[in-house]
Amino acid sequence: MTLILVGAGGFFGAIARYLVDGWVSRLTGGGLPWGTFVVNVSGSFLLGFLFALTIDRGVLPSEVRAPVLIGFIGAYTTFSTWMLESWRLVETGDVPAAVGNLVGSVGLGLVAVVLGLAAGRLV
Repeated sequence: MTLILVGAGGFFGAIARYLVDGWVSRLTGGGLPWGTFVVNVSGSFLLGFLFALTIDRGVLPSEVRAPVLIGFIGAYTTFSTWMLESWRLVETGDVPAAVGNLVGSVGLGLVAVVLGLAAGRLV
């Protein structure tokens, strides 16, 4: 049953990723892949927040862990897309944008995880 729930979480996470990425990309008009950037940072925050609620605080039952943390967030975040889009920026000659995308995602992703953990621990 856990496997089916992880798959269902992945289904909804992939849909959420598609919708958020598309919405942000339409708002920003291209260039730097802001949709992927926002998905990675918001996914990092959400993972930290839900991890704190599940592991640290025991607010969410352990049965929720795999479907939500692995299924939903695993499908929602987009590391492989992030790498591909960063490389495509390099290929098109926009190395500064590629570096900004990589460094910004790592830096803000770490900050988002820390903030998510802190928020989850405050709840």
